[in-house]
Amino acid sequence: MANTVQPYLFFRGRCEEAIEYYKSTLGADVKMLMRFRDNPDQPPPGAMPAEFADRVMHAEIRVAGVDILMSDGMNSGPLDFTCMSLALSVDNPAEVDRLCNALAAEGKMQMPISPTFFAERFGSVEDKFGVSWMVITPKAGGVPGGSQ
Repeated sequence: MANTVQPYLFFRGRCEEAIEYYKSTLGADVKMLMRFRDNPDQPPPGAMPAEFADRVMHAEIRVAGVDILMSDGMNSGPLDFTCMSLALSVDNPAEVDRLCNALAAEGKMQMPISPTFFAERFGSVEDKFGVSWMVITPKAGGVPGGSQ
């Protein structure tokens, strides 16, 4: 396996909801899903609350050719993704509009969709889980400092 960096998001009990949401809004494909009850290395009795059995221990979805790892994790409470954003590059500028609007329907627009000095089309949106998405069709030559 090659060295990689992948986002791993923890949804604190809302992972299955998030998977269905990303399937419908972004066309995500589910590559893998394992619940805590299916863990082959079960913790000792009493080490994990019984209500966690049906939670998602680990999942992997693919969005625009990139794998995103996710889990419910071992915590509860409000979600907090305020210090990060996922950048989603698309070839068609109309896809920027479609994806931003789909994510903003239950979330909120952070930066209105428009052309920028670095993008043919760009928008930033926070989805209903608080995950920030920067959706972009880069200009020829790419994003300053980016890999395009």
